[in-house]
Amino acid sequence: MLLVDRILKFEPMVHVSGYKNITYNEPVFTGHFPGNPVLPGVYMIEALAQLGGAMILEPGDFSRKTPYLAGIDKAKFRRPVIPGDRLDMEVRMLRHKRNIGWVSAQAEVDGQFACSAELMFSIASNTRMNSDSAVLHV
Repeated sequence: MLLVDRILKFEPMVHVSGYKNITYNEPVFTGHFPGNPVLPGVYMIEALAQLGGAMILEPGDFSRKTPYLAGIDKAKFRRPVIPGDRLDMEVRMLRHKRNIGWVSAQAEVDGQFACSAELMFSIASNTRMNSDSAVLHV
């Protein structure tokens, strides 16, 4: 499930911004909540992680490596996100060491803070994951 509609600015290993248009067609709204659709916070975190995952790889690594979300810290949710909203997202690199990266991520709707978190990624070689898919070495 892709939760990023468009990447607006992209500087590998530094910064990325993009957005997701939230529509009534999202399957999650069937049950969250009937008659009062609200985007779950985990979907906002996943959207930020997808955007951050694109930024955290070095140019040329996209076919050889995969970033996996390995941790979430300092998550905050301040505004409900509902159908018709555009979730504007920004992710910045905090630090990177070998196969681990940490980013700062935040999302807004109409300039109002919606959520933020610090995310940790483990970057795995695709050949390693194909040979031992049950183990993620961090």
